[in-house]
Amino acid sequence: MTALQHVNFGAYYAVHLPEPDDFAFWRERARQLVQCDIPPDRVNWVEPGGASDLFAQEGPARSEKRLPVPDDPGCPVRASKRFMQIAKTAAHHSDPERFSLLYRLLWRLQSSPRMMEDKADTDVRRVEELEKAVRRDAHKMHAFVRFRRVENADEPEAPEHYVAWFEPDHHILRREAGFFVRRFANMHWSILTPRGSLHWDTKVLCEGPPAQKSDAPSGDPAEDLWRKYYASTFNPARLKIGAMLKEMPKKYWKNMPEAALIPELIAGAQQRESAMVAEGKADYAAQPDTLEAISKAIHACRNCPIGSLENHAVMGEGPQDAALMIVGEQPGDQEDLAGRPFVGPAGQVLDAALEATGIDRRAAYVTNAVKHFKYVQRGKRRLHQTPTAKEVDTCRWWQEAERAIVKPKLVLALGASAARGLLGKTVNISRSRGSPIPLDDGSELWVTAHPSYLLRLDGAAKAQQEQLFVADLAAVKARLEELAQKSGQ
Repeated sequence: MTALQHVNFGAYYAVHLPEPDDFAFWRERARQLVQCDIPPDRVNWVEPGGASDLFAQEGPARSEKRLPVPDDPGCPVRASKRFMQIAKTAAHHSDPERFSLLYRLLWRLQSSPRMMEDKADTDVRRVEELEKAVRRDAHKMHAFVRFRRVENADEPEAPEHYVAWFEPDHHILRREAGFFVRRFANMHWSILTPRGSLHWDTKVLCEGPPAQKSDAPSGDPAEDLWRKYYASTFNPARLKIGAMLKEMPKKYWKNMPEAALIPELIAGAQQRESAMVAEGKADYAAQPDTLEAISKAIHACRNCPIGSLENHAVMGEGPQDAALMIVGEQPGDQEDLAGRPFVGPAGQVLDAALEATGIDRRAAYVTNAVKHFKYVQRGKRRLHQTPTAKEVDTCRWWQEAERAIVKPKLVLALGASAARGLLGKTVNISRSRGSPIPLDDGSELWVTAHPSYLLRLDGAAKAQQEQLFVADLAAVKARLEELAQKSGQ
């Protein structure tokens, strides 16, 4: 069979693609089909080795016919820039229906040129999903290809050759060849996959047939050094297992030498994190026993780099016997200038939500996990920077001293940094909000988003998160009333 064969059964056509990722070929034939006014339901796109029941029959009924020549080859075919960008990537997906989907979209664009802007359209959503999956697969290939040196006993003077095994989900091998040529331009390498192979000798890139994992080397003397480096840079304070697995799924671990260390490193992360927190406390003297003493001490504190900036410590405020303690992340620019917590835009959002749920801010003790404003100077502006886990852990000493004096029944943490300052570990807001977390002193911790997060949203997302934020505060209000009733009995 030739590279391209068009088969006609009545008004049906089959287009056989020479390669599963040949977008240029598809584009040329799709243009011709549109010019010939052949609708999508009359066309079947067949990959190499592919089959279709429609064309499986044999005998006299089967006939070959060239694709009709358009009456006007110069007739314009509408295709928006966005469609072409997405289609060029989506064509590399492994979905056997992708070329049919692309042609159906191209056909519809002729009468609806702005169709790609319709996010509710089923075809548009599907092609965007394909495009996103291909880009994600390419990102994983860039990140997780691991070359291993091949020893050549027959030719000891030959240049060092490195071989990698990778299992892509989609037809991305040729698409990503340029990345590896540029990245490893001076290295002799081969990338083997079940879908094909690439070979680079520093001058010429060659394609090869599909391979098996057994064709690739299983080890490399240099991997011990890489494992030691990976273990030494593993930071338990920044460990988020869910995010790590999302970014580096287990399917790639088998080809990565450092992956064998991950379970052990995860298992010891919590112990190492606790040790880091404890070490951060070792340099402090005894905790102050009054709020005035804490205020004086934090103004003199230089135990982390934030305290050395041109800023002022911001002490918490509120009744010393408050039943509710509200803890934010850190002071902002306006809080630093005023010397009071939550007086800027985030404070206005918080005040509105407290008022809406019937919580009297004046009856609560309001403070921050970090006592100084962390920022970077940009001209005359001071731009907020999120404190690191170590900085939050260092400042935890002061927040715990405040809590020991106030003795709140309930603590509300606004955001992940505040929650970490109270728990000594990072938590997921979406999974932690809405239910109490018991603290060592017998009080309850409730977690919600930081008001500044709401300020960064708009539209439906903003409305949804504002509703969740108010609901969290309403639950806190109800719990405070319940605890008050119990204590009054």
